[in-house]
Amino acid sequence: MGLLRQMRSGALILLIATTGVGSAAADQQQPACDMNQTIFQTDGGWLSVTVELADDPQERAQGLMFRRELDEGHGMLFVYEKPQPVSFWMRNTLIPLDLIFMDATGTVRHIHENARPLDETPIPGAAIGDPDPLRLMVLEVGGGEARELGIEAGQAMAHPLLDDDKAAISCD
Repeated sequence: MGLLRQMRSGALILLIATTGVGSAAADQQQPACDMNQTIFQTDGGWLSVTVELADDPQERAQGLMFRRELDEGHGMLFVYEKPQPVSFWMRNTLIPLDLIFMDATGTVRHIHENARPLDETPIPGAAIGDPDPLRLMVLEVGGGEARELGIEAGQAMAHPLLDDDKAAISCD
């Protein structure tokens, strides 16, 4: 994971690609994959969200705790070594967040909108009845932002840390 830390950039830049009026998402070229962004295929086209990685136990435990703001179009991507059941809470988290839970293919399986700051109630990574509750990645963005960006359950996400053989969208 040392290489991942070396690849991170200190400056986070918002990169959102949108389609023109009346054009289809399939007509637009997929943005290039980058360690510091997630790429979603939405109904409106390709969407990139700038991310900070939390890819080891210490970083995942810290998450976005104690931060007073999170820029629009930015988030934190939690990456696990293997798919597993996950649950989050908002202890010491001062801003409302949307939690976007993805499986090993990068497919959005569940979204928990507007998690309440400082709430210690567990937030499960799977909806009740989900036949495959294992999650590989979780993206946290500002509260209400998943809806504003058009991110929905069932959409695919690309990132270099997804296994190309399993990814719903490959990183080219």
